[in-house]
Amino acid sequence: MSAQGVVLLLLWLNCCGWALWRYSTNTPNYHILSTRSTIKLEYEGTLFSEWSVPRTCSVKNKTSPKTELRCSSPGVHTIKPIVKGPDLEEERYLSVDSSLVCFLWYYKVMNFYHNLTQVLIIWIVDPENADPNELQWNASEPSLNSIILSKQLAALGQKPAIYTFLKKKVYFPHRKMKNGAWQISVPMSAEDVIKEIKGYKVAFQDCFIADTLFLLTFPLLTIPEIPGFLPISSPRGSQLMSDWSACLVSSAIVVADMETFQTNDSFRTWTRIRVPPNILTDDERHSVSDVNLSQDGIFFLIRGTLYLKNITTFTRLGSNENLPEDGIIGITSRKWCWLKYLLKDTERRSSMAIWTRNEVYLGYTSLNFVKIITTKKLGKILNISPAATLTIHNVEYTGHPLELALLLNYCVTCNVIKKIYLVIYNEDTKQWVHQDFALTVTTDSFIIPYFLYSALPQLILWDKHRIYYCYYNFTDFGVLQTPTESGNLSRLSHDSIIHDVLIDYYGNILVKMENNIMFYFKINVRDATKLHLWTNNATKSSIFLHTSAEISLLHVFDNGTIHPQEYPLKLEAQSVAFKTKEKCPFMAFYHNTSHIYYLLDKGQNLSVWVQIVYPENIGLYMIVESYGPKILEEKHHIHYEIALGYCTKTMIITFSQNVNYEAVDDYFQLQYQNTGLLLAQVRPSEYTKACPIAQKVFQIAVGCDTSKFIVVKGFKEKGHFQPDFFYIIEKSYLRDRPSKNLRVKYSWKKYGSPLRLHFREKFHPLIQLYNDNGYIEDVEANFIVWEIHGRDDYSFNNTMKKSGCLHEAQTWKSMTKLNKHLPLEEAWGPENYKHCFSYAIGKPGDLNQPYEIINKSNHNHLVWPMHHTGMYVFRVKILDPNYSFCPLTAVFAIEIYGMIPSPNGYLVASLLLLLMLLFFSILVLSYFHYMRIYRQYIYTPMYKTERKQKSN
Repeated sequence: MSAQGVVLLLLWLNCCGWALWRYSTNTPNYHILSTRSTIKLEYEGTLFSEWSVPRTCSVKNKTSPKTELRCSSPGVHTIKPIVKGPDLEEERYLSVDSSLVCFLWYYKVMNFYHNLTQVLIIWIVDPENADPNELQWNASEPSLNSIILSKQLAALGQKPAIYTFLKKKVYFPHRKMKNGAWQISVPMSAEDVIKEIKGYKVAFQDCFIADTLFLLTFPLLTIPEIPGFLPISSPRGSQLMSDWSACLVSSAIVVADMETFQTNDSFRTWTRIRVPPNILTDDERHSVSDVNLSQDGIFFLIRGTLYLKNITTFTRLGSNENLPEDGIIGITSRKWCWLKYLLKDTERRSSMAIWTRNEVYLGYTSLNFVKIITTKKLGKILNISPAATLTIHNVEYTGHPLELALLLNYCVTCNVIKKIYLVIYNEDTKQWVHQDFALTVTTDSFIIPYFLYSALPQLILWDKHRIYYCYYNFTDFGVLQTPTESGNLSRLSHDSIIHDVLIDYYGNILVKMENNIMFYFKINVRDATKLHLWTNNATKSSIFLHTSAEISLLHVFDNGTIHPQEYPLKLEAQSVAFKTKEKCPFMAFYHNTSHIYYLLDKGQNLSVWVQIVYPENIGLYMIVESYGPKILEEKHHIHYEIALGYCTKTMIITFSQNVNYEAVDDYFQLQYQNTGLLLAQVRPSEYTKACPIAQKVFQIAVGCDTSKFIVVKGFKEKGHFQPDFFYIIEKSYLRDRPSKNLRVKYSWKKYGSPLRLHFREKFHPLIQLYNDNGYIEDVEANFIVWEIHGRDDYSFNNTMKKSGCLHEAQTWKSMTKLNKHLPLEEAWGPENYKHCFSYAIGKPGDLNQPYEIINKSNHNHLVWPMHHTGMYVFRVKILDPNYSFCPLTAVFAIEIYGMIPSPNGYLVASLLLLLMLLFFSILVLSYFHYMRIYRQYIYTPMYKTERKQKSN
């Protein structure tokens, strides 16, 4: 080949993506890029000459394709390689700051299954002087530099703590530093998985430690490789397929055209998934068209049939699992993590969806599948003519935690074009809603939807060449634009087609073509920007979320090895924005919504504030949007101020309830109508790709908080369980007056330790409200008590008149008489409570009766009988209908002592008779005794007696 041909070949390789350059740092996820950082530069190609850097930066070896860069001053620095021939390489604009954050927390996890705890060994790392094992995150103990650094900071008062995001708990070291590291124990949890390591604001050499966000859950096991098993893969030459757990992104599965890989640590380590021989043919093993990772295992879609691979088996699913034997065209799972949500009409939600051309199935845990709809029923719901053809095009979960969207093919002749409609199904209410959405495409087009992380239903869709956006609840629809080619991404990427799209929780949207060219835009933005080339087109790669929800690239090579690579999306987007001079219209956007889930009980309100700071004369404002049932009222209060050319707007949004549940016709129906789940979001009125986080999304649930419970003060602690015992309740003390005495078993586990009271002591129960995090408040609301075994030999010290009643109040006697068809515990409650403090309700009646309703302040006490003792087991129930959606009850036991028991009447009579006989016997004996003495003196002469005494 001539020299000119060689040059042309090299130029062609460069323009097609073989020549590229990238950078990296020692900090995970490019968390620190400052004047103190070492920036590693790497050029991949054959035409490299030298590096071009500004004067404020220095290169270790200017002519080496791999070298190190340091910048002594902060700012945006232009970096690019100089190549031989025409200058074809793009320049990058690296943002280097002067941050005082230099150090990182490093942690290692040790699992202890005997007590379900995890011990984190934590130390401090300087990325610029760390051990290679620490930089690769596989160190088992701190290096010498890390030990010295940790001890120096500990001497200055530094100490780490682990903060959890969802349950807001804090864990501290349980011992002093040992061998240059701290140890913190945390319980294993499947829900409270988002954690952060924080320390004190202690500086060493003018450097602070960056907080570390990470995921930590129950230790997960990967499916082991078994000798003799065979690979399972996608067809030869196909692109990578991947899936991961929405709430644990470090657990992922990737299917390549030679192997399938599984990981539980974001591909720091992985195993190959293989299947036993003689179940699939060789063609079937290499025909995986879709994959889904779930709690039950890994689902593979192979030629219209669904297979499940778990630790023990590889199974074909079909009619035994209520699934079709073949004809399945797709499977999907949730993209967004909602650990908490409110269910009204059902007890569970699905984890995956499966569909054919005419049927949709929902999958639950333990291989439970349910058919929810067919196209025949959908046609009736949508009022579609029977002459038209309606099939299921695609299925995807929305951003709402309880909704599912169906894309439907609709056509009459079906020769050239078809229309795609969209319906949304709510799993809780079982309702189908046809959305105002219609897309006309050719019959051979396949559209893939991806719902955004937002309150309102918003999504993007794509075919091979274009991205469609649909914003603001289907009111804003169009084709994503580019600077040229009218939104056709293929023409901007050497005729490659769209391979994958990834959206993160911050509103960033990344589009990857099959040749690894990538485009970038943000939620609610209508144009995309082409990013710098990062990976050559010969490497098969996929986008996935890293452990800390950062975007990474996964490279799979032909030799069966894989390599995860962190991708600096923020830095790359800043570089492109600097080049295009795109700026964010506001300076800052703040809010105080630290939670993503708020649960409101009756009478509770939620207030949040949002603030935006922007240059004067731009005219920005904040927007609050909500999606869901209309069960809350909104009030907005806006405060505005301007100073030094900047405007600050602060808006306080209050979500409130205004429903009175007392004395209504149908208490439970009214509760049902006013409970539910809605999504809310706050966002600025304008933003661009150069802006930071686009919006804040959170849930507001109105209903029962199942973590709440009540206790009677003094009865919360059960103490040590003692052996159960039996006691007898006399029949005359029972409410129904049965013919026999009642024998009752006292369970220490159910009732706890009884409170012993003297029979003259009155008792006023104080009700306290708790949840999983501990004490909340003393309950001020009205409540009632009753003895669960039917005793009614107790009373109350307050009368209706003394309590201020204007008519006869409700009592257990009147309520059980009124509700004879109901058991005792259901005869009286918040659903039928009516107060006695109004002339308009009820009749005067006898106001000298005991008032049987208690609250914290009415000083109404339980009064015990004066003639006998006994054991009482009470249940307490909140009676106020406006207090809580939850049926709050508690049990407490009281043992009465101090009364001398009355003796038996026959025994007393016998004793009295015996005493009387004894008394009369003594009297008779005394009579005869004194008579004998008297007779002796009468009949014996006195002188004989006197002479006898003298003789003596």
